[in-house]
Amino acid sequence: MGRFAQFGLVALDLANTWDEYLDEPERLPDVAALRRFCDELGEAGAVADDDLVAVRAVRSRLRAVLAAETPERARALAEWAAELPARAAVVTVGGLPELRLAAAENAPPAGRLAVRAVRELLDIAGAGDWERLRLCAAGPCRDAFVDRSRPGRRLFCSTRCANRAHAAASRARHRA
Repeated sequence: MGRFAQFGLVALDLANTWDEYLDEPERLPDVAALRRFCDELGEAGAVADDDLVAVRAVRSRLRAVLAAETPERARALAEWAAELPARAAVVTVGGLPELRLAAAENAPPAGRLAVRAVRELLDIAGAGDWERLRLCAAGPCRDAFVDRSRPGRRLFCSTRCANRAHAAASRARHRA
């Protein structure tokens, strides 16, 4: 199994822990995998057996937010943020104070990951990349990614998916 921290963002990396191209698509099959995921993304803390189900529920909610069309996506994110065990925290970034969304004290892993995912999605929106936040257009893949291409028209999460989609389209054209 490959590394979890592909982007270093919980919002994208957690959404991408389900991979339709694998024989077993679940990349968080057990608590040990969840611990590795949390460690790789800097979310240290105790992880118990019942946390796995809760983190998978967070992933489902996150994927639902990402799958929403752009106008509804902001509303879905706002609704999710209102339900989270979050608090406002002032942190120092580059010597300057910044207001950040933070998980409540002693929040379980699912709560910490959810708050961090929402915070990162807000950061993506604040950076002007909200419209470039996409799900892969190559079925059955639905991996999340931020389109960093200059024209901003990227459809696929990777060259693997782009090549598969283009090859399938070529085969379909030649059959017709």
